[in-house]
Formats: sequence, structure tokens, C-alpha cells
Amino acid sequence: MRKHLLALGAVLALSPCLMAQKIGVINSMSGPEAPIGEHITNGIKLAEEDLKKKGINLQLVWEDDTGKPQISMSAMEKLATRDNVVGVVGPYTSACSNAVAKLAEKYRVPLLIPAAAKEEITRQGLKYVFRMNAPADKYASSLIDAAAALGKPKSIAFIYENTDFGTSTTKTAKEYVAKKGMQVVADEPYPKGAADYRSTLAKVKSRNPDLVFMVSYVADAILLMRQSKEVGLQPQAFLGAGAGFTTPEFAKERAISENVISCTQWTGDVNWPGAKEFEARFKAKFGKEPTYHAACAYASMMIMAETARNAGGDRAKTQHGLKAGKWNGVMGEVQFADYDGFTNQNNHQMLVQQIIQGNYETVLPAKFATKKAIFPFPKWK
Repeated sequence: MRKHLLALGAVLALSPCLMAQKIGVINSMSGPEAPIGEHITNGIKLAEEDLKKKGINLQLVWEDDTGKPQISMSAMEKLATRDNVVGVVGPYTSACSNAVAKLAEKYRVPLLIPAAAKEEITRQGLKYVFRMNAPADKYASSLIDAAAALGKPKSIAFIYENTDFGTSTTKTAKEYVAKKGMQVVADEPYPKGAADYRSTLAKVKSRNPDLVFMVSYVADAILLMRQSKEVGLQPQAFLGAGAGFTTPEFAKERAISENVISCTQWTGDVNWPGAKEFEARFKAKFGKEPTYHAACAYASMMIMAETARNAGGDRAKTQHGLKAGKWNGVMGEVQFADYDGFTNQNNHQMLVQQIIQGNYETVLPAKFATKKAIFPFPKWK
């Protein structure tokens, strides 16, 4: 009898359901993208709490890539070979995610990207790379369609950082407006983190665009809008393609952020299962509103950890589980599908929001809207 109990104890001790799932996290925890990286970190921390309640213990191995692709690649090498993680959640930026994607494939480590937008990441036929968020083409189409629904814009100017995120998002936007018959009157890439954009903005102003479409992270988004006010750039709408235009840091700059329209992957008022509760918990624990990055990271970790547990910590079985699975939670319905040249891409519903009285309000699609959009953009005060 004692031998049987000892054998049973050994089996239980080694049971995949009881073993901690060793999962890597690559994130921009320092450097210029740290404000968004903080939201990703905090989203994962809430997932860790909820997974523990489900009896799923995590051993997270954190790596800070500082927003630099080379560091991100080194982190992926370490996680795959030395740490032997079952899967990885991250990185944040498009440049870093694109850099590590082929390494995930090389080492056959499931990689679940929560919030990077560059289309190419999931257009390379990589079997071990999955993406939670909608890619760049959805940013462009959702914003352009929103502007067209609100008014009758005929011209557009593009101002965007010359990074993977900026160029990829703007490329798809230009292709989309061409189909809509809209005239591109300015196409202005800029070096990320520059100190002064006034000459660029003055040039854009001289073209008198109906729409100004911007692609930037937080610091540049704030500076671009501040200097747009200074030069008197006055389009029918300022359109911010996610990222820096969807953060609390941007929204609190009310003198320049009010009435800016942006697209987002998630809002706390959307009727997806657990979204409102997630927002309330996040605010209570961290003292700030969660961005879509937090929700994407939370859902990504929940899915990765549950799938890894069900696969007994086996990488190949985890990859198969991610490919075959369907989920419904704070990010709505999630399924990693192959379509339109994408592989393992979640076909996610984008939302359009506007800053109204200092708060992000969902304005489109109509079934998710909490407020009516303010259009056209009011004259600067």
C-alpha cells in the first residue's frame, strides 16, 4: 500500500497540471516605449493572478528589450535555449516582434505577440508565430471608414515615424485611401524622437488637407499635436493610428488631445466578456486606466498559459493547441486563423474612439458606441 501511495505521489508531483508553466515575456520595460510597456507588464500581472485562481502556476522569465530589436533577439535566444520556456508572450514594438519571429520559428517556440501592428509579422507563413491584435491594415481602414462616415473628406496628409510600425501602417493606409478615391496631399515620414516638427507641420498646413493621419508613439504624438496647434494646422479631423494616441499620457494633455480620433483594439466599455471587470480591477490595482496594450497582454498570457498547461509544457503540443483553439474573453472572440495572406492571425474587431472631455469614448462601430463623435475638429482655442 505504501509503495502505491509513493508511486501516486510521484505521478502527482510530475503531473503537467501541477507543474509551473515556464513562459518567457519580452517587453519594453525601459527606454522610450516604457509607458506602454508598463501597461503590458501590468496586464500580464493580472493574468498571473487569474491563472493562479484556476490552479495554473506560472514561472515567468522576464526580459527587457528596451525597444531595441537586437536586444529582443538576444532575449529570444536566451529564453529558447538556456531557459527552455514552453512559449513566449511579446515583444511590444513591431520592429522587435518582426526581429524575433524567425527565431521563434527556428527554435520551435510558440510566440504570441500581443500588440505589434506590422503586417509582415504574420505574413511570413511562420507556424510558431501568433498574433492577438489586429494588424496595420485594420488601423488604416477603421480610421478612414470612420472619417468617411462622419463627413466627406477628399484629401489626406500622412505624418508618421520612419519605423516598421510607422511605415507599415501608412503603407496600408495609402493603399486604402487610393481605393476610396481620396487624394494624398502630403506624405511626411519623420525620424522618431525629433525635437521639432514645426517645419513639417507648416508644410502640411499649406496643403490644406481634410484629414491628418498620424502614426507615432507617446512622446511624438504629444509633441506633434502641440506643434500642430502652434502652427494652426486645422483639418476636419486628426486621426491617430493607435499606439501613442491611445494612452492616458496623451489624453491628459487636454489642450492638444481633445477631440482627436484614434483606433484601438479594446476599450473598457465594450461588451466583451470580462472587459468592464478587467478595467475596474486594473484601475483599482495600478491607479490608472488600462490601454488596449494591457488587455491584449492579459488575454495573450491567459491563452498561452492555459494552452501550455493543457499541452503538458510541450512546445509542439502548445503550438497545436494555439492553432486549434477558440476563446472568448476580454478581447472578444479569439481564434488564430489563416486568411488574406496572414498565418495564425486573430481577425480582431477594431474600435474607433475619440477623446471627449478628457476621456476616451467609443464612437464607432455604432453597436459599441458610448458617445456621438464630434466632427469636424473644432477650431483651436
